[in-house]
Amino acid sequence: MLSLPALAGQAIDPLAQLMETAYIGRLGTVELASAGVSVSIFNIISKLFNIPLLSIATSFVAEDISKNASQVSASEEDCVENFSNGKSCKGASKQMQLSSVSTALVLAVGIGIFEALALYFGSGTFLHLMGVSTENPTRVLAQRFLSLRALGAPAVVVSLALQGVFRGFKDTKTPVLCLGIGNLSAVFLFPLLMYYFQLGVTGAAISTVLSQYVVTFLMIWCLNKRTVLLPPKMGSLQFGGYIKSGGFLLGRTLAVLTTITLATSMAARQGPVAMAANQICMQVWLAVSLLTDALAASGQALIASSLSRGDYIAVKEITNFMLRIGFLTGISLTVILGVSFGSLASFFTKDAEVLQVVRAGVLFVSASQPFNAMAYIFDGLHYGVSDFPYAACAMMLVGAVSSAFLLYAPSLFGLPGVWLGLTLFMVLRMVAGFVRLLAKSGPWWFLHSDLQASNVS
Repeated sequence: MLSLPALAGQAIDPLAQLMETAYIGRLGTVELASAGVSVSIFNIISKLFNIPLLSIATSFVAEDISKNASQVSASEEDCVENFSNGKSCKGASKQMQLSSVSTALVLAVGIGIFEALALYFGSGTFLHLMGVSTENPTRVLAQRFLSLRALGAPAVVVSLALQGVFRGFKDTKTPVLCLGIGNLSAVFLFPLLMYYFQLGVTGAAISTVLSQYVVTFLMIWCLNKRTVLLPPKMGSLQFGGYIKSGGFLLGRTLAVLTTITLATSMAARQGPVAMAANQICMQVWLAVSLLTDALAASGQALIASSLSRGDYIAVKEITNFMLRIGFLTGISLTVILGVSFGSLASFFTKDAEVLQVVRAGVLFVSASQPFNAMAYIFDGLHYGVSDFPYAACAMMLVGAVSSAFLLYAPSLFGLPGVWLGLTLFMVLRMVAGFVRLLAKSGPWWFLHSDLQASNVS
């Protein structure tokens, strides 16, 4: 009941980006390449703090609700339960006061404003770091696109933090509804601004920013019905807890983004055609990976819940099932993409030269899916047992090795060298996960024990 809406919520944003890529691709190769590198920069900067904030907000809000349970009336408890089941909240005497929610929102607003300023005023610097020089034909369009997308950074950070808050309430339906309405507005705005008003790439950026703010305001409106958004006083905010708990996840996220950034930069150095082809392959590659990411998030919740009760037998069963379903999902995606991706690529662009390069990337997009699936599943397993230190350290080591490969492989193999580096990145993530599960002295010790039918405490 929680994982299905979560899967839909995770799929909406990548699908919106795929739709944006398709619209821009019909404008031309230069436009697609300029948007591709700009979107990559935006995602890198905006998600550096967003992912840890989302994960930590979920845990903190859930704990805060539990601590305040004895202080709320029966009608308020019924209200929370009704919201979790998607029902109305009638009869509640007052809103809940949760400092964890206020802290998440304050941090999100501050981070969002900082990101917006950095992206807007530093757009030229970021493009230069990505290998897009002033002589590059995509430079002008890319800088304009990135500057406009920067205006949506506060909305992106706040909306992701709010998704974490709603998950803390065990409500994955409300975010899906808000995301659906917001991105549906982009469906109408893209052709209207890009083609009718002939704004081109600028129209695409404006459409995306407007839809992001629609999503954020809808979530705030829904959340305001169940909890007080502003803190009673600044001293009640939990800045220390958020920063401490998010430290490991921040390091892990930084390692991931550094590797992806380097891959995008090396692809950009291959020219506009290679960058346009890489943008299409990367968007599809990342979008389909969210299926196993949603499975991992569901498994994380189940494992954390069972482990807190000392039910190691249930954790062992869930772990084995996640590994099996992850592998089968990866194989299925390999077959589906291997058969369809060649023809699917024409949906994004009509440029024959770009399509030729994209079809060469079918092997990368499809064959890497089993490794991708298992890597995401292992992330969910590590988070479920709160093994954040290992997840962070392992990712940093994997990122360093993969980045070293990416620095040299493209000069020898061109764009396929970039795709080989990304595949290596996912393979090493999978191997690191297996190594941890095989360790008898780590948090997975019970996998190697002969547990009895009763719970082990």
